Amino acid sequence: MLHQEADFDRLIELLPQLPEQLALTLMLVAVAMLVGGIFGLVIGVFLYATRPGNILAQRGVFNVLNLLVNFFRPIPFIILLAALQPLARLTIGVGIGEPMAMFAMGFAATFGIARLVEQSLVTVPPGVVEAARASGASRMRTLLTVVIPEGLGPLILGYTFAFVAVIDMSAMAGVVGGSGLGNFALQYGYRQFNPLVTWAAVIVIVIVVQIVQMLGNWLARRVMRR
Repeated sequence: MLHQEADFDRLIELLPQLPEQLALTLMLVAVAMLVGGIFGLVIGVFLYATRPGNILAQRGVFNVLNLLVNFFRPIPFIILLAALQPLARLTIGVGIGEPMAMFAMGFAATFGIARLVEQSLVTVPPGVVEAARASGASRMRTLLTVVIPEGLGPLILGYTFAFVAVIDMSAMAGVVGGSGLGNFALQYGYRQFNPLVTWAAVIVIVIVVQIVQMLGNWLARRVMRR
């Protein structure tokens, strides 16, 4: 009983830190999604367009991009964090802290999002593409003004999925000295044997995920009903 009261008192003591840790988590995720979203979109669009038989078919380019995505995407994030440290020191100058966490999260998000973008664009009916080409639209114009807008609904759902995955990644930021809710839960909850603190951080993460998922579903429905 005394132990439970002590855990509760510790939770009350730490609660004021939760908003700051939430802000740090959202900052890590926002930067990673910005970097991964842009590079993932470019790679994913080229993966789709250069597929054999598609509008910019280039078997060599497709094979190289496909190999890159297949190589990096399955690597567990905790291993990727360690493996990317030499590259992070070379490119951003540090291998620890928030910059390293954002670098690794952006890197991992790039290849995950690239595959989501390719799979979303594949859902565009071939007849729509053929109609655009038959009307005289160039390959690039067809890609930018027909294929991507037609695949916008699945793309929004894909990016929503990626956002949730990047939040999961942020929980490991503490391994390289990063901050955020995941590190808060590990440092003050798991390592100090206080499940109340761990669950407080988990509940905040779940609420954020639910809000983002609801917004993504709502936006995708509006786009697909145009």
